[in-house]
Amino acid sequence: MIYATTDLHGYSLDKFKDFLNKAGFGEEDHLYILGDVIDRGPDGVKLLRWIMQQKNVTLLRGNHEDMLLKCDFLFDEPLDDAVAKLRGTRYNSYRHWMNNSGWVTLDALAGVRDREIQYILEFLRNAPLYAEVSVNGRDFILVHAGLGNFSKDKKMSEYTADELIWERPTLYTDYFYDGPITVLGHSPTVIFGERNMGRILRTETWIDIDIGVGIGLDPVLLCLDDLTTIYYKDIKDK
Repeated sequence: MIYATTDLHGYSLDKFKDFLNKAGFGEEDHLYILGDVIDRGPDGVKLLRWIMQQKNVTLLRGNHEDMLLKCDFLFDEPLDDAVAKLRGTRYNSYRHWMNNSGWVTLDALAGVRDREIQYILEFLRNAPLYAEVSVNGRDFILVHAGLGNFSKDKKMSEYTADELIWERPTLYTDYFYDGPITVLGHSPTVIFGERNMGRILRTETWIDIDIGVGIGLDPVLLCLDDLTTIYYKDIKDK
């Protein structure tokens, strides 16, 4: 089975592993995480370490991983010295990340050896921006945020990183009719209406699976084989 989840934002690694276990996720299955593993919650670095050890888990780059990468200069010398020297573009990148709760991840990385930090950064640099997947005759585009400046004739390789990790579709945004289903995160479904709180949102051309882990809710798995959903809140007490 092929699954997708997204925007774990430092969610408890122990709880996430329990979720996968109770959902029946096994070695023959594959999981795509559509970015934003880090920031907000305390376990982002733990999640990254775990993902890096899994052969059947693929992490796509989200905007929060991208903000970390744009601040990779912070790890070239002692943090206090690096911050004291910040000016111009580097200062703006640092403030942008901190204003989006990057301080949680930065604090966690303070206890990580320099060599491992560089290994983590290299892993994130190599994380793909999207994945094209076919399951049981259905085609999917998996991406963190959506398809900015969308055109049906635009190749996926022609999208910029910002178009894929910062896009926010509206309920009137249409992607491919009679084509691949776009599966995305980044925009908590509640922003499309209170009735969507804690539930995935399906339109005719895209599915938003960011149900709000970053605001304290439990994650969901979307099974691409049959488009069923598994909510941790429904099975965690079993």
